[in-house]
Amino acid sequence: MTDFQDFLRHKFAYVAIGEFKPGRFEEAKQLYEQAVSTYTEGFKGSYLLQNPGTDSGIAIILWESVEDMATNQNETSQAIINQMTPLFAKAPTTAIYEIVSEHLPKDLG
Repeated sequence: MTDFQDFLRHKFAYVAIGEFKPGRFEEAKQLYEQAVSTYTEGFKGSYLLQNPGTDSGIAIILWESVEDMATNQNETSQAIINQMTPLFAKAPTTAIYEIVSEHLPKDLG
């Protein structure tokens, strides 16, 4: 029964939508990658999307649970995020979403 219960559990996505000061996206990208590399338990992957030709983008970080997301917030990742904060043109919009439907190509499923 555990396998079936695991199948019914939904993952979560932390989503941040923001814009960086002109020319600062690349620096922010490097810091983002450093922060994400510190995540371990429950971390299911991440995406950083950039609107072509702009300094705006969307970060999506996938988690097994909201608790795992909280557990991975540590001094190292917080220090990296603190370095990133002044690069924003204004504070990003953030939210946590439950993934209620997921469709993978057959070769990945």
